[in-house]
Amino acid sequence: MGKIKDIIKLTRIEHSLMLIIAVVAAEMIALGLPGIKDLILSIITPVFVSMGAFAINDYFDLETDRINRKNNPLLKGSLKPKDALYITAISMIIGIAASAMINVYCLAIAIIFAALSIVYSYRMKDMLLLGNAYIAASMAIVFIFGAYVVSSSIRPAVLLIMAMIFLSGLAREINGTVRDMEGDVKARKVRTLPVVIGRRAAAAAAFILYMIAIGITLYLFLDMQPFMYNIYYGALIVISDILVFNSGVVFLLGDKKGYRRARNTSLAGMGLALIAILIASLAYI
Repeated sequence: MGKIKDIIKLTRIEHSLMLIIAVVAAEMIALGLPGIKDLILSIITPVFVSMGAFAINDYFDLETDRINRKNNPLLKGSLKPKDALYITAISMIIGIAASAMINVYCLAIAIIFAALSIVYSYRMKDMLLLGNAYIAASMAIVFIFGAYVVSSSIRPAVLLIMAMIFLSGLAREINGTVRDMEGDVKARKVRTLPVVIGRRAAAAAAFILYMIAIGITLYLFLDMQPFMYNIYYGALIVISDILVFNSGVVFLLGDKKGYRRARNTSLAGMGLALIAILIASLAYI
């Protein structure tokens, strides 16, 4: 049982739950839910590719985590580095195989992002902003993946949601580099955005991205179906926007003691936004 808990921690299952919500919402907005087989396969793909991506990231990130994240199962010794490789391989194979049984578009997305996750962990994360952009794109692409499960075209609403998720994800990743700046410099000697332009300027850039993302959520409420004047979407998205705004402010003010809480707050805000999108998308069932 203890090893299962460690695998869950290594693969960040809580992120996979958010991906499930995103895929189902995208499917409903794009055309409507697919048949049960494709629905299950469309959930399996992002969940397992994501699990593999987190496992391989921790494998390559051991030295940095000795400074930034000491509760990593690989550092505690409850899992060995080779276990992370096995988990990565098995997860990626399951995810890609599931996508192959949906259609060629989904297969292409799964292969590309599985490969990118390995490149990111090995080298891309050390490239200025490129690694941050990849993580944000990996969050946003789930909406395109979900849309392609049921349709060969993409609705404007799906593209706007994708942009909103990408921008807020990029902001969250930049703030992550603000929090982890010491560890990144000591362990990997990388030039992240706060290293290049300073903590305050990087936090300001992240805050601006959050504000644009919040603007998109408001535009959806005012002028885009099925979100337009949807009271359930509106109520939840206001709370989500407040959480994200608060997270951005904590980093902008340089409150180091509040960094961990702010990161959790931003994740909660993004999760709540996905729930709001899912509830609004029920109009297309």
